[in-house]
Amino acid sequence: MESTSPSTATEPTEKAVSRLKPNAIGLLGVVFMAVATAAPITAMTGNVPFMVSSGSGIGTPAAFLIAMVVLAIFSVGFTAMSRHITATGAFYGFISYGLGRRVGLSAGLLAAFAYMVFEPSLIGIFSSFATNTVSDQLGLDIPWWVFAIAMLAMNAIGTWFGVAVAEKILIVLLVTEVAVLAAMGIGVAINGGGPDGFSLAPLNPINAFTGVSAGLGLFFAFWSWVGFESTAMYGEESRDPKRIIPKATMLAVLGVGVFYVFVSWMAILGNGLDGAQALAASASPADLFFNPTQHYVGQWAVVAMQWLMVTGSLACGMAFHNCAARYLYALGREGVLPVLQRTIGRTHPGHGSPHIAGLVQTGFAAALLLAFGLAGKDPYTGTYTLLAILGTTAILVVQATCSFAVLAYFRTHHPESKHWWRTFTAPLIGGIAMLGVVALLVVNMDTAAGAEADSLVLWASPWIVAVIAIAGFAYAQYLKQRAPERYALLGRTVLEESHER
Repeated sequence: MESTSPSTATEPTEKAVSRLKPNAIGLLGVVFMAVATAAPITAMTGNVPFMVSSGSGIGTPAAFLIAMVVLAIFSVGFTAMSRHITATGAFYGFISYGLGRRVGLSAGLLAAFAYMVFEPSLIGIFSSFATNTVSDQLGLDIPWWVFAIAMLAMNAIGTWFGVAVAEKILIVLLVTEVAVLAAMGIGVAINGGGPDGFSLAPLNPINAFTGVSAGLGLFFAFWSWVGFESTAMYGEESRDPKRIIPKATMLAVLGVGVFYVFVSWMAILGNGLDGAQALAASASPADLFFNPTQHYVGQWAVVAMQWLMVTGSLACGMAFHNCAARYLYALGREGVLPVLQRTIGRTHPGHGSPHIAGLVQTGFAAALLLAFGLAGKDPYTGTYTLLAILGTTAILVVQATCSFAVLAYFRTHHPESKHWWRTFTAPLIGGIAMLGVVALLVVNMDTAAGAEADSLVLWASPWIVAVIAIAGFAYAQYLKQRAPERYALLGRTVLEESHER
């Protein structure tokens, strides 16, 4: 196995690469950016009805509880490594130091690809929500692609002007969507818990396995967190990253988890256990949330929730755009291909943003949306669903690999920081659990795709992920033999690789 020691690698210097703007974002900003990628209102109104009807049934809140515990355990190792390595490449840098440059580049390409396809996926659901809401509320029939173009432009502008601008936009959007969901939950709680009162059955972990498909329910629970790990990629731009990034990661995992459990529990109680399952399986599954909101809060909150489903998916897509741009930038500034250092590996001279990488990501997202549109795919059931499954497959593989990289990193580089729980047991459990989630996805892929179960894109998804991973490994091997000076830089551009923390 190749040496991954920082002391033996040819490290890039400050003059060799550009840097993102430092001290641009604080703890709350990093948390908001990460939570925005999870898109609470989209996860709740989009995923929960399907989980109740076809997954974990009334045990859906328990499925979220199980996912929260597993992700918190995964995050123990992830945050331990973030105390030593700070880099906008996050998984790319972590895995490169832990398992070597070849596995690192393979994982870096997979992570970049995942975030790149998540943006057009979210643009699809945003466009669908916007088209329906504008039609219902304003009586205007506007084609979905008009909203898609608008979101592409907003995402590009937000990234161009730097993370501080994106942070301000996302804070406003996120606070409002969380507030209306919380209002529904609190309304149900203070009124006695709905028709069946305060039943604890939805919180019983056993009930997470008594629905139609426990595997599908658990997969959707994990899917609802995708993006929480993006905290690490804002390390270079945050204040005191060694302290902020670990705190932000745990706050994102536990904060989102408690919120998901509470809101899904109250939505089920607000309709009654039997009524919730009937609504979730009806032609209007969103009524699982709309009905208790109207009854316990008021019609104004239902209207607000419909608009916030639009802005929530906008916030999520904007956050993923920022993630994709930073991964492209991280790969570009190290000169994986020499031309990339002069293009996507550059930062804006004034804003310190990955502006060219952001424009490249906008072009990629636009091309995918155009291809899916010309193929006649519905922006929600086609574009959103298929690309979300593809991206989730890739990012889950990377998360599992990262857990095993933590094990190798602390054994090889920092024996003084080894700990039976933080650097061994937790990442081992996290890695095995993540592989289990990948298996859940593969087994339930057809059901998760719904109307697109026969799609060529769905069938090809595991193969696309495999090809990208193999290509990254093979290209790194090529660089090792033909361009060792470029190979030495892979995954090594870090703000600081520090010792005991």
